[in-house]
Amino acid sequence: MNISEIRAALDAVEIPRSTRTLGGEKAVQQVEARSDGLHIRLQFGFPVAHIGQELAERVQTALTPLTGSTPVHLGIDVLIGTHKVQPGVTTIKGVKNIIAIASGKGGVGKSTTTANLAAAMSRMGARVGVLDADLYGPSQPTMLGVADGKPSQENQKLVPVQAEGGIQVMSIGFLVDTDQAVVWRGPMLSQALQQLLFQSEWDDVDYLFIDLPPGTGDIQLTLSQKIPVTGSVVVTTPQDIALIDARKAVDMFQKVNIPIFGVLENMSVHICSNCGHAEAVFGSDGGKNLAAKLGVPLLGQLPLSLPVREAMDNGTAFAMQQAQPAIAGIYTEAAWQIALAVADKGKDFSSRFPRIVVE
Repeated sequence: MNISEIRAALDAVEIPRSTRTLGGEKAVQQVEARSDGLHIRLQFGFPVAHIGQELAERVQTALTPLTGSTPVHLGIDVLIGTHKVQPGVTTIKGVKNIIAIASGKGGVGKSTTTANLAAAMSRMGARVGVLDADLYGPSQPTMLGVADGKPSQENQKLVPVQAEGGIQVMSIGFLVDTDQAVVWRGPMLSQALQQLLFQSEWDDVDYLFIDLPPGTGDIQLTLSQKIPVTGSVVVTTPQDIALIDARKAVDMFQKVNIPIFGVLENMSVHICSNCGHAEAVFGSDGGKNLAAKLGVPLLGQLPLSLPVREAMDNGTAFAMQQAQPAIAGIYTEAAWQIALAVADKGKDFSSRFPRIVVE
C-alpha cells in the first residue's frame, strides 16, 4: 500500500453535511499499515457523533480502490478548543466556549431554542452547559427536566445540576422561590449573573449556552463587558414587530464585537395536526431575510409545534427529539453550524501566558 496515495485520498473526503474536506480541516492525524490492516486516526475540533457512520462509509468508499480487501480500522478523536472572545475579557475555568442566545423581544421561543440546541449538541457528542440568565423568568430547569434539582457545593463553588445527556444547568431558579417575583435593580441582576457563571464549578464544558432575557438592558451589557462570549445566535419569529426588535439585538452584538453565528427563525409555519395544512401565521421568511441582510447564516426555520411545546412543559427535550426526527434534524443542523462557526474562530491561548508581576 502506498501511504501517500492513501493520505491524498483521505484528504479529499468530504465531511458529511458540509462543504469541508478532511484535508481542509487537517483531520488526518495518522495513517499506519499494520499486520492486522490499515489504521487511520482522525481528529476534529467539533462534535461528529451525528455524522460518524456516514463519515466512516465515505472513508471506506474512498479507500477501497487503493486498499482492496485490507481491513480498515478507523478511530475518531474530538478535541474542542477554547476560542477567542471579545477583547479585554479572559476565559473561564471549566468552560471552553460561550454562545449567547438572544432576542430583541419576549415570546419568540428563545428559551425553547436554547434548551433544544443544548440537547442537540449533547446528542452530537459534546459536553454542554446551560446558564439561565433570564433572572426574572428562569425556565431552563423546567425545560430541561431538573426543576426539583439543587446545586451542591464543592471548593466553595456551586456544582451545576446535571440534566439528561449530562447537560450542566445553572439557574437562579434553583436558588430562589420561583413563585416569588425577583424584584432587583440592574446592578443586582448583573452581580447575580456573574456569580452564577463565575462561582459555578463547571466541568470541562465544550459549549455553554446562555439563555438571555429579552431586550438590550443590564444583563446584556454585563454579558458584553464582563463575560467571555465566543459568539451569539439571534432568535426571531417571521413577524415584522419581532424582526424590528431582533435588529436591536444584532446591533448590540455588533457594537460590542461579539460575532453573530446566525439567525434562527422560530414559529415559521403552523401545520394543522388534523389536516396537515401549513399556514404562515406570523408571516413568511422574516428571519431568512434578516439573515441575508446581515450576511450571516439562517440556522433554521422551526415550525410552531405542539410536540415541542409539550416537551418544554414536561422537561423531555431528548425524548421529543428522538420521537420527532424532522424537528430534531433542524435543531441538529443549527447546532452543527454553530459548532463549525466556533471551530473557525482563532484559538484562545491566554491561559498559557505567564503571569507578569511588577514589583
